[in-house]
Amino acid sequence: MGDQLIFTYIIDGDDFTRAGEASSSVKNKLKLLGVGSEVIRKVAIAMYEGEINMVIHAEGGTITVTVSDSDITMVLTDKGPGIPDIEQAMQEGFSTAREEVRSLGFGAGMGLPNMKRFTDEMFIDTVIGEGTTITMRVNL
Repeated sequence: MGDQLIFTYIIDGDDFTRAGEASSSVKNKLKLLGVGSEVIRKVAIAMYEGEINMVIHAEGGTITVTVSDSDITMVLTDKGPGIPDIEQAMQEGFSTAREEVRSLGFGAGMGLPNMKRFTDEMFIDTVIGEGTTITMRVNL
């Protein structure tokens, strides 16, 4: 490849019908680029979880995916409420999702733990009242 490919997605807040479209699109693009299926699986799961989190907690945001020769980097940026306690939020099963969100089958508290599990690196930069930026990297 030599160059970087960059894909940008705008995620709508509170739109569960379209949640997952961005991760699905990236999955298809990576297949066309000939990226290995295990890498595609990791990227798709991590990005899907992030996408759902943006819909549930942050009224949407932006996801920028950069594909280089060495890795795939996903930067998820939102203008949501921020994460008050990252350590607590990283615990499996911890969730601040509203009841109506849970009734749709989302908000089980596995989003951030899965994002970390399926990536090689994950950084969370959050400011209460301003938003959160999560950077995830999967090595090729």
